Amino acid sequence: MEKKSAINGHMPSSASTDRILEKSARKSFREKLMEFLGKNLLVIMTVSGVLVGIGLGMMVRKMDLTKAQMTYFAFPGEMLLRMLKMIILPLVVCSLVSGAASLDTRSLGKLGGIAVAYFLVTTLIASGIGVALAFIIKPGVGAGALNTNSLGLESVSSNKETADSFLDLARNLFPANLVAAAFRSYATDYKMVAVGNDTNGTALYQKVPIGTEADGMNILGLVLFAMVFGVALRKLGDEGEELIRFFNAFNEATMVLVSWIMWYIPFGIMFLVGSKIVEMEDVVLLVTSLGKYIFASILGHIIHGGIILPLIYFGFTRKNPFSFLSGLITPFTTAFATCSSSATLPSMIKCVEENNGVDKRISRFILPIGATVNMDGAAIFQCIAAVFIAQLNNVDLNAGQIFTILVTATASSVGAAGIPAGGIITIAIILEAIGLPTNDLSLMLAVDWIVDRTTTVVNVEGDALGAGILHHINQKEIKKQKEQQQPQEEGELAEVLVEVVAKVQAEEENSLYIIHQTKAMPEAIESVL
Repeated sequence: MEKKSAINGHMPSSASTDRILEKSARKSFREKLMEFLGKNLLVIMTVSGVLVGIGLGMMVRKMDLTKAQMTYFAFPGEMLLRMLKMIILPLVVCSLVSGAASLDTRSLGKLGGIAVAYFLVTTLIASGIGVALAFIIKPGVGAGALNTNSLGLESVSSNKETADSFLDLARNLFPANLVAAAFRSYATDYKMVAVGNDTNGTALYQKVPIGTEADGMNILGLVLFAMVFGVALRKLGDEGEELIRFFNAFNEATMVLVSWIMWYIPFGIMFLVGSKIVEMEDVVLLVTSLGKYIFASILGHIIHGGIILPLIYFGFTRKNPFSFLSGLITPFTTAFATCSSSATLPSMIKCVEENNGVDKRISRFILPIGATVNMDGAAIFQCIAAVFIAQLNNVDLNAGQIFTILVTATASSVGAAGIPAGGIITIAIILEAIGLPTNDLSLMLAVDWIVDRTTTVVNVEGDALGAGILHHINQKEIKKQKEQQQPQEEGELAEVLVEVVAKVQAEEENSLYIIHQTKAMPEAIESVL
């Protein structure tokens, strides 16, 4: 007997069945496409912004704009940077206070220790890759005739002692004024002080370090204060709950602002990229002169970001690192356009939580720290730059100097500002440490706008994968604790039951009334049982 269709009780023909199936398949494909576009619209718009920006820059470049016109052209991109920088201070402080307060002290210490170890190890590996590539590719060999004056470069002055650079790092960890730390940081300068006369009567002068305030947020000091303050609030217990709730609410409100700013990112990026292309001087001369240095730096970033970091993530989590990274295309594009780890932080926190499901307590605790201290990409190009300048000056580096480059690059990258060209001054510290002249730093500054883009992408990738690793470790710990608690709770329950049964039996044995009742009413007991 033929089965009847639910449609009017008739059997449809095979052709109509095919049409219905095809229609439903077509509808589901359309729905899937709309769902995909809904989820990835911002990513598509951001990537399109970069591509349109390149094309727009190429077109406008031919118009020979004046300096004033270039400034006006770059205005929408400048507004994006201002918006992102505006949100950094409340985001870093509130997220770290709420993150440190939401984690108990023991897990905070453990996660903090793992994070510091991860940052140090990955930065040291990055420094090793940079040095190795510089010796393999030899970007400075044969480039001794490279004259910075012929390229029309500005000189970069850096007379800072290595010891003072590291002392400034320690001083900035503990800002004397928290309000001032929001827009200024400590920096050592020098002045010549007369200390007497020599035998010929000539005045003797001595270089004395003096403290000055440099423009730029002291984010390192704010990070440390926010972390310690969060721990202190947790220690207060019930008294600190009100303030913790305040910071949590402030943090959530800041993330709402971030979600609004993110819709401006594609438009701002278009003009950021376009204005950089318009501002380029003679890029052909720069690339041909410093091509090997640029190639070595970008290759180092590709190796570290495309192989080493994903392998470390896979080693810890046994999950596909590229599926994790696919949810972070928007912050990577923002990093590429803005060249600032700090400016990328708002979109990074949002995407890591929403697209990759990382615990808010983990992401809001670790990502602000990573944006400040984890600079893998910077360590790579700084090491290559140091070896490049050594080769440029025909200096053969010995094992001690190579080791000094590795250690100094790893340590000094912690204090590198998360802003465009922030790593250039850090190279001066490395050069001073190995006794090389700093007058060739202008070469690095000339092509920094090219190298800094991949540098920032690798920096933020390292932060994101670190957050993913810590989230995985935290989830494992929670699961382990639950498994340990379950048999313990079952054991406690069994003990309670045994005690209750034993108590009831003892009472039954000792109570004549219960014995009398149980003998008198066996039928009632049977019915209850």
